[in-house]
Amino acid sequence: MVTRRVGATGGLVITGRLVIALGVVFAVVGTQSAAAQEAPVGLGTADTFAVLAGTTVTNTGPSTISGDLGVSPGSAVVGFPPGTVSDGVIHAADAVALQAQADVTTAYDDAAGRATTATVTADLGGQTLVSGVYTGGALGLTGALTLDAQGDPDAVFVFQAASTLITASTSTVNLINGADPCNVFWQVGSSATLGTNSVFVGTVLALTSVAATTGATVEGRLLARNGEVTLDNNVITVPDCASAPPETTTTTAVTTTTAAVTTTTAAVTTTAAVTTTTVGAAATTAAPITTLPASGDTIAFSAAAGVLAVGIGSALLILVARRTGSTTHRG
Repeated sequence: MVTRRVGATGGLVITGRLVIALGVVFAVVGTQSAAAQEAPVGLGTADTFAVLAGTTVTNTGPSTISGDLGVSPGSAVVGFPPGTVSDGVIHAADAVALQAQADVTTAYDDAAGRATTATVTADLGGQTLVSGVYTGGALGLTGALTLDAQGDPDAVFVFQAASTLITASTSTVNLINGADPCNVFWQVGSSATLGTNSVFVGTVLALTSVAATTGATVEGRLLARNGEVTLDNNVITVPDCASAPPETTTTTAVTTTTAAVTTTTAAVTTTAAVTTTTVGAAATTAAPITTLPASGDTIAFSAAAGVLAVGIGSALLILVARRTGSTTHRG
């Protein structure tokens, strides 16, 4: 006679179900973390413009503009030549510029309406920031600001300046760990000024005007809704914002191992086959939920951990079912 060990198998059933439940929780949390990733600000037809003004575009010196240049509802474009426009067209008060300005208004409102990740100090110099939405009053930049994508090419950085944005001479915006200039946006409540020989990155969405002083270079866009854009021997290049490749998921093979288990009670010998299943975990890159309190802590959950936990719990339940079948009471 073989005695059933209800206590032991019951414990295994509870353990298996608990592991599965925890796995589902982690899988759901991991999915929600990925879904929380900030989306880029949509620019519509303004995406192709390196410079766009509301009233006038005025240039001094041999500025080089790579991308479209436009003005609307104003029509004045001054200083081309000696300034040059390559890989683009000058649109002065035409239908293309009109539509681009309408799209700039939409983009400005989008950027201004985003929920804040953190409030930043007036001077962004010397800071390293991860993806998020950063809010301040009058923003400035002395020295270097570093934007860290933490290996995520889709990381988005949005800056909300309640009034002005002013960068100092020779200041720089540095991108590291996969940060993309296509995903950096500066919403400015009044006007923006880029300092002499500064190196700037991102799309400026200014309510009033934008001034790039002598020698400033921009990898991005200078878009002014209502006022003018003034240039002075600048290089402004629209970044290549091709669509990113889809996320890659790698799944390991599932391995099944069968072992013989022998149970002996008195003169009765029972042999049962127990199957142990090892489930390879799916390795998926999931974007972290990142907030930026003063400490700069980063919190992340992985959906892959949930999938692994579900697999382990399922394997335990299979083991319990097989053991229960092999130990059925016989008179």
